[in-house]
Amino acid sequence: MRAGQDLAGRGKVGFAVLRGGDVIGEHEVWFAGPGERLSLAHQAADRAVFARGALRAALWLARQPAGRYTMRDILYKNQ
Repeated sequence: MRAGQDLAGRGKVGFAVLRGGDVIGEHEVWFAGPGERLSLAHQAADRAVFARGALRAALWLARQPAGRYTMRDILYKNQ
């Protein structure tokens, strides 16, 4: 098992990472304040989910002129 974290100071965003076992993908985001927390979670049961995204990005990129692109370009341009 591997773990890591970034303890955030005031006005910064902290993160923690935990990897182990046969977990494919579990992601959770917390928005926390004094006395409360809102969380959003995503679980991937199969790596095919990630493969579809990689193929979509590769197909999109193959149709573009040479240049520098971000995932924002791939996900949101020409929808």
